[in-house]
Amino acid sequence: MQNIISLKSSVLFLGLTLVLIVCSMTSSWAEERSASEVAHELSNPNNSLGSLSFNLDYISYDGDIRDADEQDAWQISFQPIFPYPLAKDTNFFLRPLIPLILDQPVPDADGFDDEGVDLGDIAFDVAIGKGFSNGFQLIGGITGSLDTATNDALGSGQTRLGPEIFLGQKTDWGFYGALFTHVWDVAGDDYATSITGGQYFYAINLKDAWQIEAQPTWSYDYQADDSDDKLTFPLGIGVAKTAMFGKTPVKFALEYWNYIESPDAFGPEHQVRLQVTPVVPLPW
Repeated sequence: MQNIISLKSSVLFLGLTLVLIVCSMTSSWAEERSASEVAHELSNPNNSLGSLSFNLDYISYDGDIRDADEQDAWQISFQPIFPYPLAKDTNFFLRPLIPLILDQPVPDADGFDDEGVDLGDIAFDVAIGKGFSNGFQLIGGITGSLDTATNDALGSGQTRLGPEIFLGQKTDWGFYGALFTHVWDVAGDDYATSITGGQYFYAINLKDAWQIEAQPTWSYDYQADDSDDKLTFPLGIGVAKTAMFGKTPVKFALEYWNYIESPDAFGPEHQVRLQVTPVVPLPW
């Protein structure tokens, strides 16, 4: 019965996503830009473009647990971004990140269970970004996650909240920057959570709207029992291409992350991300 409910929730998620895409794509594109201009602007998290980002992730694992090196996972995540301009180069953001877990290994007493298809914990941030005349970009706000997982084994069981700050720089050749976050548990299951995380960004602009880029995420769990299980950190590289479909720009990106630090007991070793991001008109 629980699997049926989880599957229905996942189907509902995909259906609502499809409706949102259709509604957005049928709107008129108010301001035409070249593919290269869109690619350069999307590299900056403090951009003023409406977009619908879809990530398909494949993750392989390793660790000291028996058969850890034989485990892998698949996940789709969706992030609609509709910045609200407050002034020139100043934007307000409310950005949810909705994960659909297709297949995820979960350690248990007998080895591993494969869980999915299920909705995971929805993450979000609420922030204000400011761009400066020298190309420096600053974003500050609040980040967190909600206890929305349809399978207890795939969620934290908590609502988490904390601050975030992003520092970045636009250059003649592209963009680079880093996001820093920290979250604590504020509701839900009674165990302590204190996690510093983040994401680093870089994009090198090439000809014809091609880019070399990556946006890997990392975390440091202060509450992990073993010091060797606290840090998760990948090195990432990727390639991206932005193309025009009629008047609609769509960015395609493929990234590879190699985890140089990962929990010794069980953690990610390699990750491949396919990202598809149509740019859509803002509703205001």
